Amino acid sequence: MRRPKELPTTDSIKKELDRYTYRRNFLRTLRNTAFTLVVVAALAILVAVLLMPILRIYGSSMSGTVDNGDLVASIKTSDMKTGDVIAFYYNNNILVKRVIAVSGDFVDIDEEGNVYVNQTLLNEPYLSSKAFGETNIELPYQVPEDRIFVMGDNREVSIDSRNTAVGCVAGEQVVGKIVFR
Repeated sequence: MRRPKELPTTDSIKKELDRYTYRRNFLRTLRNTAFTLVVVAALAILVAVLLMPILRIYGSSMSGTVDNGDLVASIKTSDMKTGDVIAFYYNNNILVKRVIAVSGDFVDIDEEGNVYVNQTLLNEPYLSSKAFGETNIELPYQVPEDRIFVMGDNREVSIDSRNTAVGCVAGEQVVGKIVFR
């Protein structure tokens, strides 16, 4: 003869319901946390790549201002003025130089390395020494339309707008203005 099945007690039903509810809430919390972390990571990557790229400096053309191995933050902007330090693309590399002149300005450099923009001596307190450097352009030089004339702070070794190898920088080449080292 068969024995009748025992019905669960109220306490055992409550315990099973609590266990099920806890498990469901735990999995929901775990899923929400994972989703939040993925969204935050994606936003951080987008900001770092599109709005505020972080760059590591390689080379000595800006020694004193930014040195080899420094990490710098740049911000996307089209508002460049004399004295700003910018990062720009050149031959699949990113170079960092200082803005000396913008479209339409005339740049002249004397043999001692003094820089004149529109016949006015440029005050350059950020330089440790002046140099004429690797210059193969005809001076005085007028900056072409929609271009930026840039120079490194270590003028003796910097290859920049003074040389036709780099030339003036177009707006679409600019990664951003360096705002933090």
